[in-house]
Amino acid sequence: MPTDAPLIAVVDDEESVRRALGRLICAAGFTAETFSSGMEFMRSVQQRRPHCVVLDLRMPHMNGFDVQDALSRAGAQLPVVIVTGDDSPEARALAFRQGAAAYLRKPVDDAMLVDAIQAAIYAGSPAPG
Repeated sequence: MPTDAPLIAVVDDEESVRRALGRLICAAGFTAETFSSGMEFMRSVQQRRPHCVVLDLRMPHMNGFDVQDALSRAGAQLPVVIVTGDDSPEARALAFRQGAAAYLRKPVDDAMLVDAIQAAIYAGSPAPG
């Protein structure tokens, strides 16, 4: 079913978090696609580029920093909203140095996440291609 709603990718290794964030994002009027790992998400970007990525930092194999780095190396200028339960000043600083549009601590406030996604999408970021 075609939709004009912006596509938001949710990358988190915790199934309950992916499901909850996906429902929230859809309820806010976006389309959500969820991924259980950074590798799974990076494979999908070649076929379907989202308007924004909601990204967990702490995941096995390919963490959120690795995903940000891979996106940058691929030239994919996607807005990234970090959501993490493992907050530290160092992680926050690195996430922003790697281009994060927002950095939110879990459990994330629903309205803050939706606002961060909207701001990231509509801040003049390039359209998916």
